[in-house]
Amino acid sequence: MTTSNQHPEILRYTAFSADPAGGNPAGVVLDATGLTDTAQLAIAAELGYSETAFLTAPPAELAGRDRAYTVRYFSPRAEVSFCGHATIAAAIAHAERHGPGDLLLATPAGTVPVTVTSTAAGALHATLTSVEPSVHEVARDDVDEALRALGWSRADLDPAYPPRIGYAGARHLILAVRTRSRLADLAYDFERLKDFMTTLDLTTVQLVWRESATVFHVRDPFPVGGVVEDPATGAAAAAFGAYARELGLVPQETVLTLHQGADMGRPGELRVELYADDPRVRVSGTGARIPEPGTRRDAAPHTGRTS
Repeated sequence: MTTSNQHPEILRYTAFSADPAGGNPAGVVLDATGLTDTAQLAIAAELGYSETAFLTAPPAELAGRDRAYTVRYFSPRAEVSFCGHATIAAAIAHAERHGPGDLLLATPAGTVPVTVTSTAAGALHATLTSVEPSVHEVARDDVDEALRALGWSRADLDPAYPPRIGYAGARHLILAVRTRSRLADLAYDFERLKDFMTTLDLTTVQLVWRESATVFHVRDPFPVGGVVEDPATGAAAAAFGAYARELGLVPQETVLTLHQGADMGRPGELRVELYADDPRVRVSGTGARIPEPGTRRDAAPHTGRTS
């Protein structure tokens, strides 16, 4: 990497979809050497995507390791500890320039291995392995406040999937609903939910509807990042996988499919793998480069401030 970088190359990729118009857009700076926190936040704000990933040289403990980097993630408003879709986007961007293989990413949440493979048709597919996850109880009053901000009631919740806070690099409140129509009808109080999430140090609220034993539809309001909704959320997918396994809602070893973004017009698919002998969660998907602004099929950022 270079020692100064006043004009870094800023890439735009979508994650969890092979279509630039689907999945979750992310900014990617593969060489952020020399960029200050202020500069990184300004780039993320200018892009307007839910997160932008910035790669620099690895920390001392990973020095000398092949394909090892430090990575930081900024939303338009603040730095976040971990972002799954920007990790997938950055890994695919890196693979397009340096070939598929393994990466080792030192994130603020911990070290995250990522593997990129290529299909026979040449499509790239990235799999991240989360930090060790955890699942936490959430107070009834906090659930009630979240429901008030969402404009929902206790009757909307699926009793088989109790509310919890899941962590796999970032904290997410998991709320499961009884019906697909309830999930589709999302119009929440942006400032109220943001204030509630800030109090509990939440990155998103993951809203879930169970289609079958292994297939789920999810949505992720993200007001603390300045974004109404995240179109495909890898960190929340990892947290949900850990939650479902710990509560015995799915087998200890299984593969889950999460569909996200369809209600926003940006459909994506996340694959969540759980293993009985490893507490970590693997989240995988494909990605695609988004054309530069002004070119054909450019994907506009989703940065609305009200829903």
